[in-house]
Amino acid sequence: MHGTSGLPPHVDASLDEPVASLWRARAKQHMSDTYMGVPMYKFPEDLRVYEHLLWMAAPQVVIELGSQFGGSALWFRDRLNALASYGRVTAPHVIAVDINPEVFQETLERHHPNALGQIDLLDGDVLDPSLPARVAEYIRPGERCLVVEDSAHVYETTHAALSGFARFVPPGGFFVVEDGCVDIEEMRLEESWPRGVLPAVSDWLREEGGKEFRQRRDLELYGISCHPGGYLQRTE
Repeated sequence: MHGTSGLPPHVDASLDEPVASLWRARAKQHMSDTYMGVPMYKFPEDLRVYEHLLWMAAPQVVIELGSQFGGSALWFRDRLNALASYGRVTAPHVIAVDINPEVFQETLERHHPNALGQIDLLDGDVLDPSLPARVAEYIRPGERCLVVEDSAHVYETTHAALSGFARFVPPGGFFVVEDGCVDIEEMRLEESWPRGVLPAVSDWLREEGGKEFRQRRDLELYGISCHPGGYLQRTE
């Protein structure tokens, strides 16, 4: 799937081509990318933003809704451990929720079994109203959380994730809704892509639970992002 080198396909960036062409090539490329030998479908630019958010908000816990193969959960675990090594956080861990956790479990057991000690893997659907209470059982009193919504990228799941999990974000903390690019026509690679992320974010921000959050478009720092409009910060 990823070749013997473990590297994704090369992308040529021509100065004569529009940014849209680069976006399309990069979007195709990132579906073949890996982290520590495990598939991880995230742009480097967005991962760099996450590093800034983790340093700024200093969460002990990352709640990832939609974990697929486990590459990004592993990446978050490693970034939290880096924060701990600098004395920024203590006892960090990741809570990974997926509707099909067997793939995650098998992949990490095969590649990095020791990592599972800091990753709590839950079988769950964000549309299940009991899921937030189940997740809360894995969070110790006083722990700060960063929430990542990366599930089905449709209106219903995005809205349910925001409604159910914003409660875990402390003042000054972040909730990141991934892949709002599906709702921007110029960024859509295929008609089969889902839709509804950005309308759900927009509607939720006008609701009572969303009034404590603000959209941080200024955090789309590196010119290309899969998450336009998705960086949300709880007010202090």
